[in-house]
Amino acid sequence: MNAFIENMPKAELHLHIEGTFEPELMMEIARRNRIALAYNSVEEIKRAYRFSNLQDFLDIYYQGANVLQTEQDFYDLTYHYLKKCAAQNIRHVEIMFDPQTHTSRGIPFKTVIDGITRAMTDAEKNLEVSSLLIMSYLRHLSEEDAFKTLEEALPYKDKICCVGLDSSEKGNPPSKFERVFKKSVEEGFIPLAHAGEEGDASYVREAIELLGVKRIDHGNNAMQDPELVAEIIERDLALTVCPLSNTALKVVDDLKNHPLKKMMDSGLKVTVNSDDPAFFGGHLNDNYIRIQEALNLSTDDLYQLAKNSFIYSFASPEKKKKYLRELDEYFEKHKKFSHNNG
Repeated sequence: MNAFIENMPKAELHLHIEGTFEPELMMEIARRNRIALAYNSVEEIKRAYRFSNLQDFLDIYYQGANVLQTEQDFYDLTYHYLKKCAAQNIRHVEIMFDPQTHTSRGIPFKTVIDGITRAMTDAEKNLEVSSLLIMSYLRHLSEEDAFKTLEEALPYKDKICCVGLDSSEKGNPPSKFERVFKKSVEEGFIPLAHAGEEGDASYVREAIELLGVKRIDHGNNAMQDPELVAEIIERDLALTVCPLSNTALKVVDDLKNHPLKKMMDSGLKVTVNSDDPAFFGGHLNDNYIRIQEALNLSTDDLYQLAKNSFIYSFASPEKKKKYLRELDEYFEKHKKFSHNNG
């Protein structure tokens, strides 16, 4: 089963590039930029990566981001992750980045986006991994700050596919950002938002009805409201679920109690993702493997999850067709092998 997962073509739709910052690379870039960390070794950083709630995670997440200073730093961070994608048969990825995390410390927007997108271009050419970019607004900051970030992004519209909403969910409902999302959509960006991770089902409903999201990041707590589940199904909105993230942050107490299979059985279009893999103990294949073991998912379940990841991506129709064909061919080959060796 693990080999089936590892070799299966798949896409990742919920991934924060700052959350891929592994301790070894963080130490390397900190030394290069002569930045003193609060940690003396890679092992100390790894110990700091053990936390039990969203706020503790965000604190170390933002500390780590401080070492990113130059375009090359953002290139190295992104290319390092995309190499991991190639090794895991991730054919397409949609990368979230938090410009406010960097512009608030004086790093120009151009530095951030040029480094990330140069790595994305090189990865498509060298690694055959395609990617799109999602600009996320930080919801613990003001709407005014989000508007400022939108203005900074406008010269780079050709490099950004979507806008998202992340960071501390509780106390920062989607309604806080209704106007900036309306403006973002007018500028041509596809709207997405984290909802229903910490927040209850009402946060998911606001994201759908007030922000007009085309995909829901997390969405676990939508299951609290059967009418909302029916509406999500009717609108054909996918959920980008992150199993290991959910358990690391105590959103779910145990993977065996994760709602992913119940979501699938209810008719929701679910995808599996890693969220912030450096911090949550596993990249995409690890998430697939661990949730398969915990919920005893079948190869048909895994195929459906991977299929959803391509269908509900924002890749071009041509790329979707290509990747879905690869997945179907892989699954058919597996079924023939299983039948012949049954």
